[in-house]
Amino acid sequence: MTLSLNSVKRVAELAYIETNENEASAALTQLSGIFNLIEQMQEVDTTGVEPMSHAQDVSQRLRDDIVNESDQRELFQSIAPQVEEGLYLVPKVIE
Repeated sequence: MTLSLNSVKRVAELAYIETNENEASAALTQLSGIFNLIEQMQEVDTTGVEPMSHAQDVSQRLRDDIVNESDQRELFQSIAPQVEEGLYLVPKVIE
C-alpha cells in the first residue's frame, strides 16, 4: 500500500492532531515501513497452518464456580429509590 504525505496530513487532521511538515514526513516514513512489513507478512504461505489464539499451547486455570454469598436481592431493592416488578427504575437519560 502506498501512502502519500497528503494522506498522512489528512488522517492527522481527521484525528485532530496538529502536525508540521517534518512531523508528517517522519510519520509517513514510519507508516510506510509498517505497511511494507504487513505486505511481507501477507506474502507468507500459511496453507495448512491452524489458526491459534496464543503462541504457546497453554490453558487458563479456572476455579470452581461456587456460590459464596447469600441472595440479598430483597435487601438491596428495599433501599433502592424506585423498584417495579423486581427491576430498578432509573431516570430516562436519552430522549
